Amino acid sequence: MLLSLIASTALAKSPEAPLQLPVNARHALVLENGSGKVLMAKDADTQVPIASLTKLMTAMVVLDTKADLKARIRIQREDVDTLKHSPSRVPVGAQMTRGAALHLALMSSDNRAAAALARTLPGGLPAFDQAVHAKIRALGLTRTEIAEPTGLSSRNRSTAAEMAKIIAAAARYPQISKISSDAKEKVLISGRPVEFRNTNRLVGRKGWDIRLSKTGYTEEAGRCLALRLKDKTGQDLTVVLLDSDGSAERLADAAKIRKSLERHRKHS
Repeated sequence: MLLSLIASTALAKSPEAPLQLPVNARHALVLENGSGKVLMAKDADTQVPIASLTKLMTAMVVLDTKADLKARIRIQREDVDTLKHSPSRVPVGAQMTRGAALHLALMSSDNRAAAALARTLPGGLPAFDQAVHAKIRALGLTRTEIAEPTGLSSRNRSTAAEMAKIIAAAARYPQISKISSDAKEKVLISGRPVEFRNTNRLVGRKGWDIRLSKTGYTEEAGRCLALRLKDKTGQDLTVVLLDSDGSAERLADAAKIRKSLERHRKHS
């Protein structure tokens, strides 16, 4: 038990990382976006499942194809999760625009929407697979593997360090930044407006200025969180938390990191 506690709280020792905090996440990285300086690292180079953080890659690939976001797509039986049997508020047969599906995939992490986005790309799933692997190469990622578009598969793997690179790349897409940082949105599904909320409860919360966000969860990956934010001192940060024990723990980690950095800057 003692060894397990030490393993879960010890941070990687790095002269570049001034912030040494015990966090629940087993893998973590905090970066200063302007300089790229590592502010905190914890086992950040170990490759682990990333769950729905995958959807950031899916969104980039969809946007790279310049596919018409106003085009209507239909949720089909093959978009249903038969691996984890995750719930969805989007029924089979529902129609929506590709842009609405992108909103659902990023903001509320809907797996059917993400699957449909990949399936309906020109060339279908083979084209998606080819494009996502090309994106991995273009970003210079050597420890990232994407097997499918939702993150349900444990074969979708990366590291905290490489997730920070993925977040930086995703932040260059205005649509991803805007959609993923919406607290809630009404989306037209088969012509009917349905309200969805962000899976990250910090988005829209008083005192938080979140510019990009994505959560993830599978049993293998644990609770994951990736975000870019501006703290109260005006510093732009990237925070990656992988394999937390629960939703409350990953949010507490994020709050602890932000508050500690703000205190550090006030006294430096």
